[in-house]
Amino acid sequence: IVKRVPIFSEKSAAGGYYQGSSLDGSRPAAWYANLYDIKATQTFKMPALSFHEAVPGHHLQIALNQENTNQTLWNKFGYRTSAFTEGWALYAERLAVEAGLVKDPYEMIGSLQSELFRAARLVVDTGLHAKKWTREEAILYMMDNAGEVRSESESEIERYIVWPAQATSYMIGRIKIMELRERAKSELGDRFNIKDFHSVVLMNGILPLTVLEALVDKYIEDNRS
Repeated sequence: IVKRVPIFSEKSAAGGYYQGSSLDGSRPAAWYANLYDIKATQTFKMPALSFHEAVPGHHLQIALNQENTNQTLWNKFGYRTSAFTEGWALYAERLAVEAGLVKDPYEMIGSLQSELFRAARLVVDTGLHAKKWTREEAILYMMDNAGEVRSESESEIERYIVWPAQATSYMIGRIKIMELRERAKSELGDRFNIKDFHSVVLMNGILPLTVLEALVDKYIEDNRS
């Protein structure tokens, strides 16, 4: 289901986020949209955000993990890593474009703006924690370079301040998944099947990227002949 971000937390929350269902399904999964500064909400950005938070992003990823009878309770709920979890969701934004789910030119602008936003986050994350930028410097950078209004920039920058490398981890995960996909395509040629590759990525729980790489290498080796 789609819900509004609770009013008490919307000022400091991200533009949207996902919450998985309860294990027994009695509480459905939810994609939360932030309506704090609704006049500043750019509707052309919503498809890319939906691909990230819902399908083929977090909802597909997390629902498959919860439904996977081969996973332990620990693998379903006990371990989280932004590099893998958010890396998949960022990869899903690119995958949606590749799959032809973005058909409207304005939606494509939204997807490209999301790419710009992700790039700018790499700068402010390292700026804040390695270059000792001030909060105001980081806010202005996001406004000037990612097309963000001040309310959006403030909530994003305050999240990065208290969570070092969180913004950077998204891109690290996406780059690794893309790298592994290209490796599998190069090694397997006509034997490569993107559905099988995605199954390897999604059906083994939430993983450290080193473990994911080992599983993909095994998939490649098992499918050579």
